[in-house]
Amino acid sequence: MPTLQDRLRDDLNNSRKARNKPLTLVLGTILADIENHHTSVQRDITDADVIDVLRKGIKRRRESLEAFEKGGREELAAQEKGEIAFLDVYLPAMVSDDEIREAVRAAIAGGAANIGAVMGKVNPQYKGRAEGSTINRIAKEELAKI
Repeated sequence: MPTLQDRLRDDLNNSRKARNKPLTLVLGTILADIENHHTSVQRDITDADVIDVLRKGIKRRRESLEAFEKGGREELAAQEKGEIAFLDVYLPAMVSDDEIREAVRAAIAGGAANIGAVMGKVNPQYKGRAEGSTINRIAKEELAKI
């Protein structure tokens, strides 16, 4: 079974053959980020590592998207949205807010009384399947109820 990194490489080659410049640029950038991560950790890259790199790339693009929208640069904002959509395809399915809320409630019931303790218990459960900002928002909502 091919790894996620192999799938990205195959898609990069296919996008080059199809002369899809936007997709080629995004995939080339992500693969370079993966190679940089490989160099920094000095071990074989797993699919979990690739997913982390993809999430960081998406997060960077979302930050750029916000800046472009605030600055009135709609053409650049649209480009960032497209790149996010390209990369989202490679990520595993996201967990629902309801499932995260249940885990947060369980952590609070287990004695976690502040945001740091809740995040420490819930974040590892959903690594790669939920954004930290979503978990944080739900944790704050639930902590406000107690």
